[in-house]
Amino acid sequence: MNINQIHNVYFIGIGGIGMSALARYFKYIGKDVVGYDKTATQLTQELMDEGISIHFEDNISLIPEHFYTENTLVVVTPAVPVSHSEWNYFVERDYQIKKRAEVLGIITQDTFTFAVAGTHGKTTTSAILGHILYESGVDVTAFIGGIVENYDSNLIGRGKTVTVVEADEFDRSFLHLHPNLACITSTDADHLDIYGNAAAIEASFQEFADKVPNKSHLFVASGLPVEGTVVAVNQAADYKACKVRIENGAYVFDVQTPTEYLSNFRFSLPGTHNLTNALMALAMAKNYGVSTENIAKALQSFRGIRRRFSFQINTEALVYIDDYAHHPTEINAVHQAVRELYPNKQVLAVFQPHLFSRTQDFGPQFAQSLSQFDRIILLEIYPARERPITGIHAQWLLEQIENPNKSIVSKTNLVAELCAANETVLVTIGAGDIGEMVLDIKAALTQKNRT
Repeated sequence: MNINQIHNVYFIGIGGIGMSALARYFKYIGKDVVGYDKTATQLTQELMDEGISIHFEDNISLIPEHFYTENTLVVVTPAVPVSHSEWNYFVERDYQIKKRAEVLGIITQDTFTFAVAGTHGKTTTSAILGHILYESGVDVTAFIGGIVENYDSNLIGRGKTVTVVEADEFDRSFLHLHPNLACITSTDADHLDIYGNAAAIEASFQEFADKVPNKSHLFVASGLPVEGTVVAVNQAADYKACKVRIENGAYVFDVQTPTEYLSNFRFSLPGTHNLTNALMALAMAKNYGVSTENIAKALQSFRGIRRRFSFQINTEALVYIDDYAHHPTEINAVHQAVRELYPNKQVLAVFQPHLFSRTQDFGPQFAQSLSQFDRIILLEIYPARERPITGIHAQWLLEQIENPNKSIVSKTNLVAELCAANETVLVTIGAGDIGEMVLDIKAALTQKNRT
């Protein structure tokens, strides 16, 4: 497929974080972009404000007539049901229909590509790397799986020669990519509904690693079962962050590379996991040839990602943090960062489990991770693309949490419950529609603090 010959791009599921970045990209390069999604969100409103037409009814008549041509590309989310009438309309008429990963594969085939893989850390590492490259004057486009605060977008730059992409392991999507320089941040078990077991996941990551033509251009976190240039914080590695300290709320650290010692980088995102992500981006940028000075400036100016340890309220009286974490390892990382910042404060965590299958696969691990907080509130499981699994629900998970300060609260009652809380640090966690509640929670808590 030649993208230059495409005039129109139609998205089914345009409101997804990855799909919307592609929609913005095609809009930027001059294509006519239209899309469908089942639910209006803050992100779909932002796309509409940028001039992209979106509708929320599965209705063939809402597809613009000029899209009924051979110059139309249809991009579809894997979550679309087989009964979707618009999707079936395009299938029956032999349109060019691609998954998001396939489109990224086409884009990366013709550009120098940085691919960021890992079951955790992809979005933050990609965003930091994209920010470093863009701020250093590289002709880059970075597709990010979250809204980067510096740009208020999930797309960084409009470059034509260099691409940064998240190499998503879901459905083995990352095997469509053509990486020139890549990293793997983690290979923890996840998506067991797709892979079946941890060994299959590791084998898939190895297959991705084998796509990198020069093995010195593959960077891996310490301890992973994949050979590459090792990156680590405070342990032996090819790129090692050392002398890590906290000054005025930010990490300050040095880096030992294979060839030189670099001093006094400053990075403000909390948590050891984020420091590791920053180090991974630094190593990749350094390998590409970005100057140490430009890397240091970009790390210091990076402001984070919406829903990645995102401060909504940060006062002496109350702290409210929102995070996208949806795996036990990610919840552990949130807990570590919160305790590092607020060691003497009571922390209330609200968690919305994401997917019945993931909740079933990691129930004991979720329970252990959540038990570390001082109080836990569970919402019901967000199903996303899945049908319910008998016996798997919030009560099933709640019973496994050993901390006695636990409860299940409905979304309807959540805001009132949080306003009545005595804890001074509140954290909302999850990859479902809890993210759509953040602004309402923030507004209510802000109003409470004023009274």
